[in-house]
Amino acid sequence: MRNTLLFALLISLINVNSLFAVAGGSEEGGQIDTKEEINEYIQHHLQDSHDFTFWTNGKTGSHIGFHLPVILWSDGLHVFSSGKFDYGHEVAESNGKYFALYHSKVYETNAAGDIELDEEGHATNAKPLDISITKNVVGMLLTSLLMFLGFISLAKGYDKRSIPKGIGRILEPLVIYVRDEIARPNIGPKYEKFIPYLLTVFFYIWILNLLGLTPLGFNVTGNIAVTVGLALITFFVTQFSGNKDYWKHIFWMPGVPIPMKIILMPIEVLGMFTKPFALLIRLFANITAGHVVVMSLIALIITMRSQFGIVASSSISFGLAFFITLIELLVAFLQAYIFTMLSALFIGMAVEEHH
Repeated sequence: MRNTLLFALLISLINVNSLFAVAGGSEEGGQIDTKEEINEYIQHHLQDSHDFTFWTNGKTGSHIGFHLPVILWSDGLHVFSSGKFDYGHEVAESNGKYFALYHSKVYETNAAGDIELDEEGHATNAKPLDISITKNVVGMLLTSLLMFLGFISLAKGYDKRSIPKGIGRILEPLVIYVRDEIARPNIGPKYEKFIPYLLTVFFYIWILNLLGLTPLGFNVTGNIAVTVGLALITFFVTQFSGNKDYWKHIFWMPGVPIPMKIILMPIEVLGMFTKPFALLIRLFANITAGHVVVMSLIALIITMRSQFGIVASSSISFGLAFFITLIELLVAFLQAYIFTMLSALFIGMAVEEHH
């Protein structure tokens, strides 16, 4: 409990300091002191990015961070550093083609960087195929590396001793918890076949959620594309694992009058798709809402400083942010648990033997 409080305190201090630093300058330079600019900054924080930004100097407009590789396909392969974009301020040239960033998206443009907009304000420029190593991709790779190193260490530890040491002391209880409290009761006798997938999903989502609380700005599980991908994996695992009883209950439910079977069949087919949809929306919405709440509370430093002064507004903002961060630590685990538990439940419904 003490370590959890210290972790939440550290995250809150760094996050408050980060936003207060950025309050001195927006992406375009100048002060961030209006609700519109704060909302724009929060939306920018939630989006994926081609670079990491830790500090923005409001006076000079300079940024402190590092750039990531941009990989595009547009009449050929284009590979260059995102530094060419200068955080969206410049046009990047590659092999005779010009590209520009607009709302964190890469568009083809001319040498002047002109972006054409429709009546609704959406860019109409052609978009290249973007397979860049973005901030969220770095987060996923980092999470995969941490999982690989952690579980390799746990497995090797069992070769030397029956009780794990180091990181294994954290991983082992969680592995046992997923096996005994999630997989076994929801799937039944065939649970061992699905343990590797459930463990991967649980730790992947949990670690990504924890990284999302750090000032690195990761918002991977708050990206709808990522949650769709995770939900689709659960969907395909469920469908390909389904036995004949599972499919019979979907297309021709036993023990039901034929007219009702005809009515229930499309409902059951629709239910096949609503289950993964519920998975992806639950994870996406909860994580995104958590980020918005934390950043909004931290932004009270800016919105309240004219009324209460910088010391009072900082104290109020920090106290609320610290409280929400504690809740977010619980939510990070809870969302990983719920996604894994529901995945196990859906798989269990597909493999259950009916007598």
